[in-house]
Amino acid sequence: MKSFYKLLFLHYILFFNWNLSAQDSSTVLLLGISQDGSYPHMGCEANCCKPAWKDLKKAHMVVSLAVIDPQNKKWYLFEATPDISKQIHLFNKLTGNQYPLMPDGIFITHAHIGHYSGLMQLGREVKNSKEIPVFGLERFCNFIKENGPWSQLIKLNNIVIQAINPDQKIVLSASLSVTAFTVPHRDEFSETAGFKITSGAKTYLFIPDIDKWNLWNRNIVDEVNKVDLAFLDATFYSMDELKSRNIQEVPHPTVKETMDLFHAETKASKSKIVFIHMNHTNPLIWSKRYQKEVLNEGFKIGFQGHRY
Repeated sequence: MKSFYKLLFLHYILFFNWNLSAQDSSTVLLLGISQDGSYPHMGCEANCCKPAWKDLKKAHMVVSLAVIDPQNKKWYLFEATPDISKQIHLFNKLTGNQYPLMPDGIFITHAHIGHYSGLMQLGREVKNSKEIPVFGLERFCNFIKENGPWSQLIKLNNIVIQAINPDQKIVLSASLSVTAFTVPHRDEFSETAGFKITSGAKTYLFIPDIDKWNLWNRNIVDEVNKVDLAFLDATFYSMDELKSRNIQEVPHPTVKETMDLFHAETKASKSKIVFIHMNHTNPLIWSKRYQKEVLNEGFKIGFQGHRY
């Protein structure tokens, strides 16, 4: 048990000692770690959710990143989740209100509810924001333009939709750029993007959703080895954890599958992976035993509020 808490201490040490005002380059904050339904999950009264229903301090918000540009006093949000109000509040709390309340832009991977539905909070019923740039791939942007209530956000100038192409580098400042790429996923309403974020001297990979690594036209091992840190889809720990649904209907690479792919890689390579987007059934959210197992293998587990 002591070794587990030592691992957690090493995992958190940067979080407890950071000072954004002293940062010379952009910084990434993880504002949520769970799958679209958050944790605890609607209707879940199983043992996996009971601790969080009893103590909401154990709850986790839907996966989202904040990317900070300290030199220009700007920040960018990746994913507009159902928890966007609380996540913007968390960001401002963690940064000591040193940045504007609202992000200078929002990057969205795809049109599944956990990733874009928070845009509704920008409308006149809530924040009534002014011309916040929203970046997405072409089909996603067309979906927003052509369907209400999202189209009203454009009509009322709450957002400015900006379509980007795969592999097109979006330069946000001298120290910050973002490049989108496509990944295979259940694309009912839009294609699905991942993002490569170049922040100062560091590069991050952000892939919260993908069907399977072997369906992608890129090699995930190679892609991880090219970057400093990779936030990867960890929706399920294993293929047998869903009891009431057919897991084949919601394909994702399991944590076990990803760890197996990197089994022969170096410790340095494994340590680049941060598991995110965890379903409420995934024991990495609530089981110290499983957390310890993954940390001992050299991988990282996403923690809400942690700086990278």
